[in-house]
Amino acid sequence: MTTIDRPGHMAQDISPKPTAAVSLEPILASVRNHAARTDHEAVFPAAVLAELRRSRLLGLLVPTAYGGLGGTLTDMLETASSLSRECMSVGMIFAMHCQQVAAVIHHGSDRLRDELLPVIARGDLYLASVTTEAGTGGHLLTSDTPLTGDPEHLYIDRTAPVVTGGSHADGFLITTQAPNAVSPHQVSLIYAHRSQIDVLPTGDWNPLGMRGTDSRPLRLRGSVPAHQVVGDHGCFRDVTMRTFAPFAHLGWSSCWLGTASGALARTVSWLRSPGERRKRNMKSELLLSRLATVRQRLETTHALIQHAASVYQAAHHDPATPAAQMLLNTVKVMASEQCFAAADELVELAGLRHGYMRNAPLALERAWRDLRSASLNYGNDRLRLANGTLTLMDQEVGYA
Repeated sequence: MTTIDRPGHMAQDISPKPTAAVSLEPILASVRNHAARTDHEAVFPAAVLAELRRSRLLGLLVPTAYGGLGGTLTDMLETASSLSRECMSVGMIFAMHCQQVAAVIHHGSDRLRDELLPVIARGDLYLASVTTEAGTGGHLLTSDTPLTGDPEHLYIDRTAPVVTGGSHADGFLITTQAPNAVSPHQVSLIYAHRSQIDVLPTGDWNPLGMRGTDSRPLRLRGSVPAHQVVGDHGCFRDVTMRTFAPFAHLGWSSCWLGTASGALARTVSWLRSPGERRKRNMKSELLLSRLATVRQRLETTHALIQHAASVYQAAHHDPATPAAQMLLNTVKVMASEQCFAAADELVELAGLRHGYMRNAPLALERAWRDLRSASLNYGNDRLRLANGTLTLMDQEVGYA
């Protein structure tokens, strides 16, 4: 059982509780209604965010002691996957918000949790992540941005080339160098509310896929109270190893699996429709082999996510061990490759008219474009290099 000891307070239980009953169907209906426009116009799904606020799903991970739903990591992964069956942009927006919430829960001070978690639980605080920099790319553990301040305030002037949902966020978790840092590896994570800073778009968002995330570049400038640091100054590596990376890799992977699973479900329903059954040989070995291969890719990905999530949630587990890091990196790499390969095979199976056309009801072309981003979202090459180094540290070849 995890508790928070507060001066003058009884230790407060923040262990995950059973998730309150929340119907996803109204949210999924909204996602379905807006998915085509979200993709075609590359617009943020504001109506869906409103549903997420109303349902209090933005507070899924917030402990019940703070008014949240008390959900688990498993609840988060299942929800992100369900949303991504309809629109991967929405699933990723939700998963990345939950990653930020988890960082506040597990690394924020008592004061910061008291200030933020009840607001998140009410649906009034959508959090965006500001961790990319022009000089470091998506490398989380270094920063070129200095952080200045005094005992009362921290002064931020930060540019980021990619900020998912940043133009619509109520608050941000921002990486910078720690105050008085002597190395770019001394990184701090700072919370800033939109009212405390100027949020200035510095470019547009017009990608191949993931068009609804509105991940345009931003510049953030302003002053925040000095207590709004998440974790200790200079110790973002610990936040990353224990929370940021696990929630990112498992959350993203669940979104990719949901997107590919939705594509397969629509394809199977189409193949089983009376009109298609009349004109197609349903015993075709090529057809059955392709379907089996797609299902195999998704079953493998699902099993790997489930295993890694159970390992991460085990009470005795240390997510910073080399074996755990390799497992989480492997989940991300495998899910990104297998889910995109599954979508690619479904496009091949459905053909030019039903698989490749942008206005086809199966929406396989959109799933293909969205999933093409998966290997680039914290690049697979970088994770393979990390796993290669970690492999050399494990002569016994142990597993998490």
